This record gives sequence, structure tokens and C-alpha cells, in this order.
Amino acid sequence: MIEQLIVLSAALIANTFSALAGGGAGLIQFPVLLFLGLPFSIALATHKVASVALSIGASVRYIKEDFIEKRFALFLLMTGLPGVIIGAFIATALSDTLGKNTLGLLTMSLGVYSFFQYQFGQTYTPKNQDTRGLIRGGIGLFFIGFLNGAIASGTGLFATILLVKWFGLDYKRAVAYTLIVVGLFWNGVGGVTLALMTQVKWSSIPMLLLGSFVGGYLGAHLAILKGNLWIKRGYEIVTILVGVKLLLS
Repeated sequence: MIEQLIVLSAALIANTFSALAGGGAGLIQFPVLLFLGLPFSIALATHKVASVALSIGASVRYIKEDFIEKRFALFLLMTGLPGVIIGAFIATALSDTLGKNTLGLLTMSLGVYSFFQYQFGQTYTPKNQDTRGLIRGGIGLFFIGFLNGAIASGTGLFATILLVKWFGLDYKRAVAYTLIVVGLFWNGVGGVTLALMTQVKWSSIPMLLLGSFVGGYLGAHLAILKGNLWIKRGYEIVTILVGVKLLLS
């Protein structure tokens, strides 16, 4: 019972912050699973399977606001998902230490960049929606999808910054797209793949799903209620913490 309460609390806290910032649930949730004695591969598979519930909870809240354009969401899905699949296939050939250090530095740089760009992501000014802009943005999404499949840590944060920087979305819309497309579909594919390749601790899944769903809904609600400045600050804090964690792990 104590273990289940720990899992539920970790999932609730991690996914509330993740839904507010557009990623980073693994900063808390994944280490807790390791702390409870799960081997790395089983903890990762269990975390990925449960992380889909975060996006379901957030999606329920965001869909009410009518932020999502279906054609643009489909574009994000189709450009990133092939990268996820390719990344998952060649993940075993990558250097784990090099990958974590590189990703850690890049993730920290996102938070620092956002912090010094004071008006970054505060207004919705869509751009690069023409053919050339979509192709270039699609290449970026493909690469982020590749990282999602190969490294599977914090890549939703990269998608959020690309949507703000390249496509001109504000943080609120960018996080909504990230949680629905990246979290639900990209992570869903990754979770299924890992579940087929290794074991999942199914006894922890119910509490993880509950905490992820409630946390996702609550984080999305806070993001909508508080607005872009709160999301911006949450994003900066989470990216820097995720980067530090990757460098130290």
C-alpha cells in the first residue's frame, strides 16, 4: 500500500508539472520507479506505458478550449512518427552516455534561451505555414521524433520550443499540441514497442495511470487558467532541471 501511494503521488506531481510545461514527467516519475527497485528497462517501459494517460488527461481539458487544428495536428503526427519508429530501431546502437550528455546540454539551452527572450511564446503569431515552411518544420519534427524513439527522455520539450520558434505558436497552443500529438501518439507507439520488447510492472500501472490522468488534466487546467507567462516559467524550470538530471544520471 505504501509503495502504491508513493507511485500515485509521484505520478500526480510529475504529470501536473509536465502538462504545465509541455514535457518532463520522467524527471520525477522515472527515478521513483528506479528507487522502488525496478531494473532500468522495466522502469522505462512502465513509465512510457503510463505516460500516455498524461496526454489523455490533458487532451480532455484542451479539447474544450478548441485550440487544436486537426490538419496541423495531423501534420505533426505524420512528420514525427516515422522518426520515432526509426529511432526506436537503432536505439541499441547509440552510446547511452553520449546521448544523455548531449540531450542534457541541449535541453538546458532551451530553458536558458526562453528565459532571456522575454516575449517569447507570449502571443499567437502563426508563421511558416507555406509549403517551404512546413517542409523545414517537418524535418525538425522528424528529428525530434527520432530522439523520442532513440533516447525517450524530455523530447516533448523540444517539440514545444520548435512550435513556438518556427511556427509562431504561443506557449499555450504549443503545449497543447505537444501533449496531444507527442505525448499521446508518439509516446503511445514507444510504449507499445517497449512493452513488446521487455517486461512492464503491471501492478504499478493503475496508480501511474490515475496519477498521470489527473495530473495531466490539472496541469492543462492551470496552463489555461494562468496563461502563457506561467507556462513559459514552468517550461524554463522543467527544461533546466531535466537537463541537469540527464547530465548527472
